[in-house]
Amino acid sequence: MKSQANGVRSTLRITRSAFLVGVACAALALGAPGALAQPKPIRIGVPTAMQLQVGRDTQDAIKMAIEDINAKGGVLGRKLEMVVADETENPETGISAIKKLTADEKADVLIGGYTSGVTLAQLPHISSAKTIYLGVGSASPAIQAKVKTDYDNYKYVFRVGPLNSAHQARQLTGFISNFVKGELGITKVAIVGENAKWVQDLIPLLKKGATEAGADVRATEFFDAQTSDFSPLFSKVKDSGAQYLVVVLSHASSDIFAKQWHDSQFPMPYGGIDVKSMDGDFCSRIGGKSVGEMAANFAVRAPLTPRTVPFFDEFGKRTNRSPVYTAFNANDAVYIYADAVKRAGSTEPDKVIKELEKTSFTGITGQIEFDDTHDVKPGTATFKGPALLLAQWRDGCKREVVYPKERRTADFKYPAWIKK
Repeated sequence: MKSQANGVRSTLRITRSAFLVGVACAALALGAPGALAQPKPIRIGVPTAMQLQVGRDTQDAIKMAIEDINAKGGVLGRKLEMVVADETENPETGISAIKKLTADEKADVLIGGYTSGVTLAQLPHISSAKTIYLGVGSASPAIQAKVKTDYDNYKYVFRVGPLNSAHQARQLTGFISNFVKGELGITKVAIVGENAKWVQDLIPLLKKGATEAGADVRATEFFDAQTSDFSPLFSKVKDSGAQYLVVVLSHASSDIFAKQWHDSQFPMPYGGIDVKSMDGDFCSRIGGKSVGEMAANFAVRAPLTPRTVPFFDEFGKRTNRSPVYTAFNANDAVYIYADAVKRAGSTEPDKVIKELEKTSFTGITGQIEFDDTHDVKPGTATFKGPALLLAQWRDGCKREVVYPKERRTADFKYPAWIKK
């Protein structure tokens, strides 16, 4: 009888254990209290001009990086996810986008931006939210100057790219000195730009640098971004005696400018910073009328770093588009932030900021490092950081790098109607 009772008790214990295991499994399956919860994702807030290619490319490039990182286990055991807000090109809308992403969406980091005026308006709200911001589109030096003058409030703000307008002015000065003057033998130039904040910052520096480099700057002109007739501007430039036209453009006027330059058979080549002309479809969408133009880029499909060509190919495969500059910077920014979080062992902003300040990352455009204002360092003769590449639109709407010489893929060709 004793042996029989022991057997019954043993059976009851086994049955009870099996029941408890079953309950625990059911609780896990149903998400009952006490179940093991998945860690919260790290939220990447993306303020961008969603309807423009710069905005579409920003989002698609960030998705690429997120999918890659998540496939490898995420960051600190947490997946990454993206939330987007449309900042358009309007400061008030831009402020609303920051508030939505930080207060409503609880973003851990912000990656985006396009127009400098919008970004400048957003800065106090980024500071108030104490959220890290990695800029990928705006170029005004005034953005990062805040970090220098008021570190405690603006330490959250970094620029992954593009190079700020002062650095761009210096590198564009090199283009005028080394290529326009040094290779084409042209000393008389005119400089024109649209009336935008970052252009206002850049052109005085460009004029000063070009003059010091021995160029004869015959005219400097600003025009409204909504200009629809460039014939008065072209007349002023032609009458100045200039032989090469340097441009600084970033908005819708680029298309009109190129068309009217071509259709009027304007008697001089032009080149410089033309943000819309960075679009992979720029030449084809205006009927090939930009052929001959030299437009600055920060990357083209060339082996600038081990990441450049693979990124271009994967982006093209996914989107059937050629990426613009915000895509390079946005994709790099995700990896830069993820690496800093790993090193910090936390998403706590102060800890991540200290690691971001130590960044040395091989990006799509070059080696990404930050200076003491959290601005991306430009490339130099000894540092392979981001640099302006001047690429010329060619027949068939293909692009060839003409400047700098060490990265040249083809020699410069004058437009068909211009005799050397």
